[in-house]
Amino acid sequence: MSFIADSADVSERAQLGEGTKIWHLAQVREDAVLGVNCIVGRGAYVGTGVQIGENTKIQNYALVYEPARLGRGVFIGPAVVLTNDTYPRSISPDGTLKSGDDWTPEGVTIEEGASIGARAVCVAPLRIGRWAMVAAGAVVTKDVPDFALVAGVPARRIRWVGKAGEPLEDRGGGLFVCPKDGSEYVEIDGVLKEKA
Repeated sequence: MSFIADSADVSERAQLGEGTKIWHLAQVREDAVLGVNCIVGRGAYVGTGVQIGENTKIQNYALVYEPARLGRGVFIGPAVVLTNDTYPRSISPDGTLKSGDDWTPEGVTIEEGASIGARAVCVAPLRIGRWAMVAAGAVVTKDVPDFALVAGVPARRIRWVGKAGEPLEDRGGGLFVCPKDGSEYVEIDGVLKEKA
């Protein structure tokens, strides 16, 4: 059974997985689909038709605009923004107010296990790879590879991280090791993969 705080605004057309919790003042719009055991924090916004995988956490005041897609086990930190309009304007060149029919939303895709730090902004369209990590306050304007740690404005890769979230140790020859769990990764042509 899911939990919805009394002050939350959840559309009757939204689909909430078993064990999902929607906290105070959060809004979940029409046709949003949340997997099992998700958490949507205080004041967070989940747009129309957004797809969210199981065990995903969306922290307080994060804004997840449609048509975002979040994989399993994604972490969205406090006040993160996932945008959906590359060239936003309130009015058309003739001065009339734009409507929903005057633009096509483009979303952010965040793959399994990725984490987005507090107050980061992800400017659509882009993809954040599996188990990647975006540092707090970063502005992401380009795709982020699997296992990459990116930081800055604009965000750039500064390290590789493993599934445990720790920066990996470079052992040379393209081999990287997680200091927390000992798992090994191999970098080939700028792409990091788990060692078979």
